[in-house]
Amino acid sequence: MFKTNVGGTDRVLRIIVGVALLVLFFLLPNAGYRWWLLLGIIPLVTGLMSSCPLYSILGINTCSRK
Repeated sequence: MFKTNVGGTDRVLRIIVGVALLVLFFLLPNAGYRWWLLLGIIPLVTGLMSSCPLYSILGINTCSRK
């Protein structure tokens, strides 16, 4: 499907940041900026899939596998 271009450390950081933002979304129900926290879906999904479309466009590859 998508080419793997996200390496181990990058992947773990994306998952942690994505989960943290989504947890904050549910913990801060009255914050005015709450909906911006849903952007945590992007790093979470790209981390879980080990593929980032933006990396593909920019020609970046943090995956050590060839």
